Amino acid sequence: MEEFSGGTASQFFSNFVAFLRKCLFYILSVGPVPTHIAFIMDGNRRYAKKQNLDGGAGHRIGFLALTSMLKYCYELGVRYVTIYAFSIDNFKRSPEEVQSLMDLMQEKIEGLIEKESIVNRYGVRVYFIGNLKLLTEPVRFAAERAMLATAKNSKAILSICVAYTSTNEIVHGVQKACEEKYDEIRVLNASRTGYGLIELRGSEQDEREQLIKLTDIEKNMYMAFAPEPDIIIRTSGETRLSNFLLWQSAHCYLYSPSVLWPEFGFRHFLWAILNFQRNQFYMDKRKKQS
Repeated sequence: MEEFSGGTASQFFSNFVAFLRKCLFYILSVGPVPTHIAFIMDGNRRYAKKQNLDGGAGHRIGFLALTSMLKYCYELGVRYVTIYAFSIDNFKRSPEEVQSLMDLMQEKIEGLIEKESIVNRYGVRVYFIGNLKLLTEPVRFAAERAMLATAKNSKAILSICVAYTSTNEIVHGVQKACEEKYDEIRVLNASRTGYGLIELRGSEQDEREQLIKLTDIEKNMYMAFAPEPDIIIRTSGETRLSNFLLWQSAHCYLYSPSVLWPEFGFRHFLWAILNFQRNQFYMDKRKKQS
């Protein structure tokens, strides 16, 4: 009987907290709500060291923090969430740590497919962004299955950047744009409607007529399907972007609380949104001037 009463009280408290959170989000929604929030989840290893835990425990606790953040974002009405899960530079870590992270990644990715997972509860479509060929085969296959399994979800988008750096994304976009333009001109020349464009060199090309345009590159970026982020949140007090969304972040608000990622909670999330709303008019003004 006591166990039943305890369970009832716990459920009541949980429902009450959810109600309060809903009320706070309703008040926040009176102001501008970000369309796209990106997270640099910094500090998992430092948190583990601080708590005298092994390194893997820090990343597991960090995943719990991520689950909470995703829930808060989707309850607030944020449509796009992007997370920096694993940089190409992280492959330089010890083989044991990289393999441990790959195993954890595979486990958590496979969890996204489960019926009661957060992405299915909120109708979220998942994309894995980056040079996926660098991932271990089990992780790559798990990522492909998760993208296929959530392809019909349409309420929000979760982009998980793995084996990713922004410079790699930019190079990829430029290469694909050049390949497409080369193929386009070759077809035109074969049909004798290209006027020898493929043979143009240096000063022979009219500088006013650029063969590769900005839009050609942007449509070939990994993140082409998503708008620019409104906020990039990086924990642990670091103000570096660490090669993350460099192309897309020219006009976004950078919020860098001093807490480590596993410590990042609801009040920090609220403060990030409030700071965004306070600075949004200025950022929009700067964006229009650029």
